[in-house]
Amino acid sequence: MTPLRILLVDDHPVVRAGMRALLTSRDGLDVVGEAASGEQALDLVAAERPDVVLMDLRLGAGMDGAKATAAIVARPDPPRVVVLTTYDTDTDILRAVEAGASGYLLKDSDPEVLVSAVWAASRGETVLNPDVAQRLYRRIRSPRVDLSARETEIVSLVARGLSNRAIAKELFVTEATVKSHLVHVFSKLGVDSRTAAVAAARERGLID
Repeated sequence: MTPLRILLVDDHPVVRAGMRALLTSRDGLDVVGEAASGEQALDLVAAERPDVVLMDLRLGAGMDGAKATAAIVARPDPPRVVVLTTYDTDTDILRAVEAGASGYLLKDSDPEVLVSAVWAASRGETVLNPDVAQRLYRRIRSPRVDLSARETEIVSLVARGLSNRAIAKELFVTEATVKSHLVHVFSKLGVDSRTAAVAAARERGLID
């Protein structure tokens, strides 16, 4: 049987070494290349023609994982791309899926899950971490929430632990203006406290 050809894309050498050790220890799997950036990944896809690409989302400077995924799947007869990352915000998940990823797994997944996912992706199946699948389903069913630039700024400052008074001073507005923005934020996110607003905004990928 011809081994399944795999390309690893991650900007951390230790992570790539661990994935290589895991995958090459299994029959039928062959790691044909490693890339530390999205640009390098595109070059290696063209040169090595892998069957499956394991792609991190955050790759430092340059092209990120979602953009690299979109460029890879746009090629003729592209490999399957499975995102393997530590990031699981709604925004990250949606960007990866919209880019054409065949799967989305977290780096704390069981090694057997990762191996099975590689094989499944090669067969054209979609592989999603259970938590990611649940969040994606919930996001699709729920209406999209958009905060204004000012609302996002205020929630970010709340997340840093600033009081309304401190936020007003930071943004050169009145405390009443801050409270008014927060009322709108609470309404949009369906929450009733500052803590819940920060949690909801992070879950939806509206703030880091």
